[in-house]
Amino acid sequence: MRRPRFNWFLPKSPDVMAMLLEQSRLTILALEALDDWANGRTPDGTGLRQIEHEADACKRKLREALSVAFTTPLDAEDIFELSRGLDEIVNDAKNLVGEAEAMSTEPDRPIAAMAAELGAGTRRLDQALRAFAAGDREAATATADRAVKEQRHLQHTYRDAMSELVKNENFGEVTAKRELYRRLARAGDELVLVAERIWYSVLKER
Repeated sequence: MRRPRFNWFLPKSPDVMAMLLEQSRLTILALEALDDWANGRTPDGTGLRQIEHEADACKRKLREALSVAFTTPLDAEDIFELSRGLDEIVNDAKNLVGEAEAMSTEPDRPIAAMAAELGAGTRRLDQALRAFAAGDREAATATADRAVKEQRHLQHTYRDAMSELVKNENFGEVTAKRELYRRLARAGDELVLVAERIWYSVLKER
């Protein structure tokens, strides 16, 4: 007698890692748009704001997926925090341009240098996340370390730029530039937090 067949199905989980990597890709594009603005290749932040909207939609989709995912490739809290950190970096970039426009302040050499350093660090984060997704934990942590190291260069640029502001007697310009420099420094700090969260995620997986 033929035995009956029973099919057991587990709930299909959305690919939250793919969503996180897509948000990371959009973060790179946002920082490239910031670099274009900082170097005078684009007149305003229109392109950056459009990318920020796309990244924000990606973040919301990821959060919705986390709420229904049966399993995740790493702890859901870690995915949430990685996504939150990437979102903060993009928001800082968008707000920087908005503040510069509101204060009628053009980007200068330190802003361009810090934007470039932030972009380099963001690309490192993306490489680290993709290594993590591929199962190469060692490459993920090593690349995250390089992202942190590159942000130390940003902090050096920030301190040098702030020192130069002391010599500027134009109070309005000093106030505006100080806020813009600080915004970039905060973005660098957020990038370091994302890199450290990658390290933490790897340690939890061991």
